[in-house]
Amino acid sequence: MNSKTIVILGGGSGGVISANELRKKLDKKHRIILIDKNENHLFYPSLLWLILGWRKPEQIERPLSRLNKKGIEFVQGEVEQIDPKNHSVIVNKQKLNYDYLIVSLGAELNKTGIPKTDRIFDFYCLKGAKPTRVAINTFREGRIAILICSMPFKCPAAPYEMALLLDYFFTKKKLRDKIDIQIFTPENLPMPTAGQILGNAVKQMVEQRNIKFNPGLKFISIDGEKQEIKFESRTEKFDLLLVVPPHQAPKVVKDAGLTGESGWVSVDSKTLQTKYENVFAIGDITGIKLSNGKMLPKAGVFAHYQAEVVAENIANKIKGKEKETEFNGKGSCFLEMGYGKAGYASGDFYATPDPAIKLYKPGKIWHISKILFEKWWFWKWF
Repeated sequence: MNSKTIVILGGGSGGVISANELRKKLDKKHRIILIDKNENHLFYPSLLWLILGWRKPEQIERPLSRLNKKGIEFVQGEVEQIDPKNHSVIVNKQKLNYDYLIVSLGAELNKTGIPKTDRIFDFYCLKGAKPTRVAINTFREGRIAILICSMPFKCPAAPYEMALLLDYFFTKKKLRDKIDIQIFTPENLPMPTAGQILGNAVKQMVEQRNIKFNPGLKFISIDGEKQEIKFESRTEKFDLLLVVPPHQAPKVVKDAGLTGESGWVSVDSKTLQTKYENVFAIGDITGIKLSNGKMLPKAGVFAHYQAEVVAENIANKIKGKEKETEFNGKGSCFLEMGYGKAGYASGDFYATPDPAIKLYKPGKIWHISKILFEKWWFWKWF
């Protein structure tokens, strides 16, 4: 059997899991190369805990170079070109040939329309989360607006978790009666893909905590000087603005001809293969249409399971096995609420005619489960 080279683009959850799983399943003569522009892997589910002061940056990051000890080659650098026809990628101006390619570059945040002021923060990345933490610690009164600029965006629960955690944070500081927390979103209900029952339940959760939910708003622009958000139908003021920027597929993926009508990478919904043989895409970068016409949410849990499926299938191909595993569309999500509690939902997003999702009663068990999951994550993959 000839040695094969598998190149994985992206060191997020999908990339790290697929690299680990492939290394476990394949002989050492096969090369597994993981490429990421960042030095560290960031565990995104803990980002909100960092904003609240419950975590430090070093607690939710791990150096990707640690994977070298496992026999995974880590290359830090920007992916400059993907050439699926000629089975190559260019990184750090060097050409790398591959036999199999896994694209797990995630969704890119487009921050071009977000003014840079000391009142506006992108809390969806580590760079923005750190100053967000400082800002909420010094905030004493006024309106905090949480703005979802456009659909789709990754981790659909996160803006609602942020609102609930801010309510908890300021209640503990005895400042809550001076602070107005509002969510502005193009969605009609929170987490719309999961259905009306779940959406109404989350809406009720936030409204019970005196958080205003403003749905169905088409975002136009932000005026940093006037501290205003302009929507198609109205204008809203803010004293502190936490933004979920518009999400898009990275230009390098578009240039490679991998994106489809949705603007995201088109894949087979079960095998995650793109239109090119032996080229797969997983996680937030993909656009998978469900039976009800909506798109599969962009969440780490799907990247996780998709990575396992793709790794299994690549390993089987290399070993000459005809067995093929399929991604079944199942996933779950925690919803942090403060007060040591969290909500939890899970189900089958590939169910017809609509996803079949079960919402469990919020409680301390789910918050503890998320803490344990964070610990397990770093132990398992690093």
